[in-house]
Amino acid sequence: AQVLVESGGGSVQPGGSLRLSCASSGYSASSYCMGWFRQAPGKEREGVAVIYTGNDMTNYADSVKGRFTISQDNAKNTLYLQLNSLKPEDTAMYYCAARKGICFVDTWSMRPDAFNTWGQGTQVTVSS
Repeated sequence: AQVLVESGGGSVQPGGSLRLSCASSGYSASSYCMGWFRQAPGKEREGVAVIYTGNDMTNYADSVKGRFTISQDNAKNTLYLQLNSLKPEDTAMYYCAARKGICFVDTWSMRPDAFNTWGQGTQVTVSS
């Protein structure tokens, strides 16, 4: 079974940057739809960015477009999320998730219930 392990979270000031990593192991498919999600206390989990590993096509939530970048390194079996120009409202637990095969409408639109493999999360806190 595929296992996902996130790292790279931390505390930064507004305007700062972080890079989150999601190491993947035990996968059995040639391509995946993989995404980053976040969940703040008292709020629902929301999609941040998604990538299809077969061709590197990406999609972003409007709230992070132009600030966050999702990417992958196939050689290292690792998914990344570069977070720039961070705002206090970006504070949340960040999770990576995966589903075998191409991104379809539900995974492309980052519905959490469309993904079936999740990491344990890494905390991002933005405050002055």
